[in-house]
Amino acid sequence: MNMHRPALRPAGPLAGRIVRVEPIEERHRVGLREAAERDPQIHRYTNMYSFGFDRWFDLALEGTNDVPFVVCVDGRPVGSSRYLNVEPFHRRLEIGWTWLERAQWGTGANIETKYLLMRNAFDDWGAMRVEFKTDARNLRVRGALLGVGASFDGIFRKHMILPDSIRDSAWYSVVDDDWPQVKAMLEGKIAKHAA
Repeated sequence: MNMHRPALRPAGPLAGRIVRVEPIEERHRVGLREAAERDPQIHRYTNMYSFGFDRWFDLALEGTNDVPFVVCVDGRPVGSSRYLNVEPFHRRLEIGWTWLERAQWGTGANIETKYLLMRNAFDDWGAMRVEFKTDARNLRVRGALLGVGASFDGIFRKHMILPDSIRDSAWYSVVDDDWPQVKAMLEGKIAKHAA
């Protein structure tokens, strides 16, 4: 196994037809806060409520264990995602903390964000497995994960403490064997949304 793969953090933005996924920087704070606060309900299954936006953003800027990104549409921040739980030896990582303002739901922005991040992980970094997890109650996100080609791996019971509940997490994954078919499927979906 070649342990001298390129760094996971891309040298610049990951540009698609719908979104541009940029490494997070201080210049994104105001626009991203506006996107995050337009509809606080989009964060009900996350720890954003526990941290508050500015603490969440400061932790993202530190990026000590994560590789955080801002999702932009037409040059404007509309959400965020990140690589986390990166395990280089096992060639495994998670894509998570993903959220988009409600106006971007159903536009292809989520599909292309996941595509760009997976393409970077599999094609450039050499990932063997990309994982996703969400609150088991979050049926919308669970359906979206199936829609981006992830396979359901199971439920991790009592996985996280949220401000108002104990969370069971649903885990999903795409492995390198799946990636060629998933990649082609996502490219087809993106083409339809971008047309």
